[in-house]
Amino acid sequence: MIKLFIIVCFSFTLPLTGFGQADTAFQLIRTIKGDIVDFTIDNLDNVYVLNSRNQVKKYNARGDSVGIYNDIRKYGRATLIDVSNPLKVLLYYRDFATVVMLDRFLNVVNTVDLRKQNIFQARTIAQSYDNKIWVYDELESKLKKIDEDGKLLQETPDFRLLMEKTITPVKMADENKFVYLYDSSSGVYVFDYFGSLNNVIMIQHWQNLKVTEKYIFGSRSDSLFRYEFSTFLYDEWKVPEQIRNAVTFNFNTTRLYALRKECEDEQSCISVYAIH
Repeated sequence: MIKLFIIVCFSFTLPLTGFGQADTAFQLIRTIKGDIVDFTIDNLDNVYVLNSRNQVKKYNARGDSVGIYNDIRKYGRATLIDVSNPLKVLLYYRDFATVVMLDRFLNVVNTVDLRKQNIFQARTIAQSYDNKIWVYDELESKLKKIDEDGKLLQETPDFRLLMEKTITPVKMADENKFVYLYDSSSGVYVFDYFGSLNNVIMIQHWQNLKVTEKYIFGSRSDSLFRYEFSTFLYDEWKVPEQIRNAVTFNFNTTRLYALRKECEDEQSCISVYAIH
């Protein structure tokens, strides 16, 4: 078992790429323990934890609890937490097609019912660069943008008229002035803000996909992956043995986060590693 506050370092070699070979080390920084079902992270290294009682708890970069969302009775389990803007957190309840907006202290600011815009089937949403909401309407096969009150601001043409196949995005992100829609069986579709298809990145069957400024991260089986936008190169390396039983990962350019269901005292825990 990995002990809290003990510094552990794992080193291994990345496969040969255009950069040649490089050593990557993972250094355990801290561990967050408790009732943890799922989690996400923002760009300030805050961690947002969803527990079995549908509460959302926020931990700062030091691991201190700094906020809790307790209004858990209306919509069931949140299926997505978008923290791309740490000052405005989005909780998405897919079964109710409802978005709950929270401030940085996890207090409710507003609620948007997508059904009032006749959006009844949306697997995923994402916060836009200007703090609006991107929604992929699966019934109409359109990417739509709505404001904080749910008003439709813009929508694309039916994607079925533009592409040879219907896509089913399981992940969406607004990054680098583009909107990324990830269909696990097809790839990452990159659209500009007007809905024009810019590129398709052939990333398939990755789990825990995360789009950042420089990279796309992901995992599959016992491997971690990184795709670099500027070079179009992929890196692949094995998950350290100590966290191969992790049920989910999250990434940024300097951190790896791993959720394990069986840590000490039979608790779940998130192990946070610095990437060197």
